[in-house]
Amino acid sequence: MAGSCRRREFALQGVHDLRLLVRVGNAPVSGPLAVTRSRPGRNDPCWCGSGLKYKRCHLDEDDRAGPGMAPPARRPLRPGLVSPRRTVPATIPRPEYAATGRPRTQSSDLRTPDQLERMRRACAAAARVLRITGEAVRVGVTTDRLDEIAHLEIARLGGYPSPLNYRGFPKSICTSVNEVICHGIPDSRPLEDGDLVNLDVTVFLDGMHGDCSATFLVGEVDAEGRRLVQVARECLGEGIGAVRPGQPIFEIGRAIEAHATRHGYGVVRSYCGHGIGETFHTSLQIPHHFDASSRRQMVPGMTFTIEPMITEGTWQDRLWDDGWTAVTDDGKRSAQFEHTILVTETGAEILTVEK
Repeated sequence: MAGSCRRREFALQGVHDLRLLVRVGNAPVSGPLAVTRSRPGRNDPCWCGSGLKYKRCHLDEDDRAGPGMAPPARRPLRPGLVSPRRTVPATIPRPEYAATGRPRTQSSDLRTPDQLERMRRACAAAARVLRITGEAVRVGVTTDRLDEIAHLEIARLGGYPSPLNYRGFPKSICTSVNEVICHGIPDSRPLEDGDLVNLDVTVFLDGMHGDCSATFLVGEVDAEGRRLVQVARECLGEGIGAVRPGQPIFEIGRAIEAHATRHGYGVVRSYCGHGIGETFHTSLQIPHHFDASSRRQMVPGMTFTIEPMITEGTWQDRLWDDGWTAVTDDGKRSAQFEHTILVTETGAEILTVEK
């Protein structure tokens, strides 16, 4: 699916056509992390989302901060209700883990001409689903509704939503909001004005997987949020630009990390890109930071995802109790874009494009 694989383990993943990514324009982007609002009343719920009254939570701390230090408008994300797993028509072919939740990880990272032809169809389907689902992103829509839109379109195309029951994942796409790095589970929470949401879509079609993701702006997003999204998109481009046959895989992470660092952002290290084809995640891993141990050379015919997760603050992460949702350790926002890539004789071809 979308997101990325856990380094030295295997979890979940996604991609997207660069022509479909969020565009910020040529205006300069700079400004505060988030807009501010007036302080709540003493007996009102605290702005932090704890559920406590303001007087029993952040009132004293805000008083010590002095005037002009209004609380942030963006509250920490809280999980909503998760609806039952959606069904897939019995006539649609399924990957090996659909019933058991147990995937295989061992397969070749090089594609035959026949596999590439089928993989192009799966990748094109994933790009289409990402575009259609992204068009539904707006204030008030729930991530569960976005999951439903993606699920129905994948089935209409004759595909299976690769994340569904992959190691037990309960939904058909990943939806990662604000501080969620990857593998967010779609739920009942409505998107709010100013949110960032990453949609990670993977489709199993004709026996192959195609994986892509993009981060979308919800309503009016502050300048720093727009800048984060823009740089995350650029980081994907830098990573793709580093793909060359004969070069070690660590060159991809070197290029991504250099660009993110130049703009003052972090690069998540716990999750990475992965080999993909007949298997959702092969053992091949693509770090998005410079990792000198990733010395395997890229060769023509190799397919994998590049999906850097770029953070406003620390690159370190923690996991929610659901065992899937990875969030930034400091609660600051993350943005991500992803493509499935083919190594060619001269460089890289992006497979996750709509035909």
